[in-house]
Amino acid sequence: MLLDQSGAKHHILDCGERLIANKGFVGVGLAEILSVAGVPKGSFYHYFSSKERFGEELLVRYMARYLARLDALLQVDGTPARTRLIRYWSYWNITQCAISPDGCSEAAVGAKCLIVKLSAEVADISETMRLSLRDGTDRVVQRITQCLEEARMDGSVPTTLVADATALTLYELWLGASLLAKLRRDGSPFDHALRSTELLLGSPGI
Repeated sequence: MLLDQSGAKHHILDCGERLIANKGFVGVGLAEILSVAGVPKGSFYHYFSSKERFGEELLVRYMARYLARLDALLQVDGTPARTRLIRYWSYWNITQCAISPDGCSEAAVGAKCLIVKLSAEVADISETMRLSLRDGTDRVVQRITQCLEEARMDGSVPTTLVADATALTLYELWLGASLLAKLRRDGSPFDHALRSTELLLGSPGI
């Protein structure tokens, strides 16, 4: 199948993301990306000056897609803000427990969270990739904070709740649950995280 330049670059990123989501950034070599994508080395370097640059673009693209999905989950739709927050955590649970098929299909790409997969790894090997993830996760916490403020206003969480501190605590809780789920190979950490989330959000209207 022939692809135009934009399509070819997107295809390489899709295939690289799927591989890296499973094996990590260091665990995937350039040769493997080229083989799965079915492109020569020259095509890769036409779009990316290095593997690190490829990683940067991959993360920027991933975070943009992640934030767009988060915005859709948290958008004002007539339901209490607390319900919208729980919808996000439920989505997190589903996507982190999902087992996606091999390959480069759209369904496979993004099935696993690159934030969870790469945060510890790239922080030690690439400053630019670390900053991409740091800035992206800061935006995630900002969106959770905003939804918590809306929850305080609509009475679905206590008015005394401190939105920014709670948002950070919740995000850290779910990141930790994701790591434990990998170690245990089951969803029990997410069940615990959801119960803890409900406790942190408190009783409505207090």
